[in-house]
Amino acid sequence: MTSPPPSNSEYTIELTPLALEMLAEVKDRREQQALSDRIDKLKAEPDKQGKPLVDQLQSYFSVRAVGQRYRIIYRVVQERVVVLVVGVGRRKEGDKRDIYTIMERLLGE
Repeated sequence: MTSPPPSNSEYTIELTPLALEMLAEVKDRREQQALSDRIDKLKAEPDKQGKPLVDQLQSYFSVRAVGQRYRIIYRVVQERVVVLVVGVGRRKEGDKRDIYTIMERLLGE
């Protein structure tokens, strides 16, 4: 395991094609902007902002956005000083369109 970057350096944010697509599917422009702003904040200490996920998503973190409605799912790649955003979506517990349900299905493949 490599050591984290010095506290003054920022992480680079990368979004997977899936994350970009999910962000584009958010119809409300204000919500989309709020999500983009929240993703930007992950440049500083991303491993301290999110909640570590479990089971199939155990190497990922989740951070809340736009009130409590959305989750941004990401992985911190220390060696490259990168925050890789893999998914953005609404939290709908018990719904097949729930962001965690979608990500478990897609990342589990």
